[in-house]
Amino acid sequence: MLRFGIRARPRKMASLEGLGSGPEGRLKRLRKIVTGLVRHERLEMPHGTADEARGYAERLIQLAMKHGDQHPPTMEMADYWLLEKDLIHKLFKVLVPRFQNSPHSFTSMWNLPTKYPGPGGAMAILEFKGNPWPPVQAKQRDTRFLLSNVLLDAAKQDYNKQKKMEQSLETRQSHDQGETTAAEHHAEQEVTSQDGSVAFVGQSGQSTVDCETQDIWDVTSQSKNTDLKPA
Repeated sequence: MLRFGIRARPRKMASLEGLGSGPEGRLKRLRKIVTGLVRHERLEMPHGTADEARGYAERLIQLAMKHGDQHPPTMEMADYWLLEKDLIHKLFKVLVPRFQNSPHSFTSMWNLPTKYPGPGGAMAILEFKGNPWPPVQAKQRDTRFLLSNVLLDAAKQDYNKQKKMEQSLETRQSHDQGETTAAEHHAEQEVTSQDGSVAFVGQSGQSTVDCETQDIWDVTSQSKNTDLKPA
């Protein structure tokens, strides 16, 4: 088995804040993010970093709203998290009045699409609500009065009107057909049987009377009526 000697040389990695610098570097990075968020009110960063910094920014504004600028512990916390000291005035005079009556969170977080080629890490936007920048989510444009949509709506109305007319016509035809069938059913029909009798069919049922018996009955009734006439 061949063996090649490899000379191992120690690599010197750059000490970045928050990457290989321990808890102290992580806090410095979070302080910079909170300071930049108060300054610009919108930042773009990795998703995990934005999610972590969001809680510190929310807590800072919550304490400032609760205690005000006359509370020493709150002022110390604002002095620690805001590296640029002019932002302390903005915290108490701009952000606190903006969110004084807000029942919801003070920040919004939006997921950004992953860019390829690239590192492929999830990115996000962290912003304060009510910031002066254009909205991240574009407003839906009203397209009701575009020519194509107006024509489509008119065609849809015409189609629905024609469909209703066809349905009403079918209903009327079925109603007329039902009335004709009922009239034919209830009308009296004369049916001659094979033995020469005549049957009268009507609403009261079917009755069959022999032709010879009917003639005899007519003659008898006429004779009786003749006898009863006065002289």
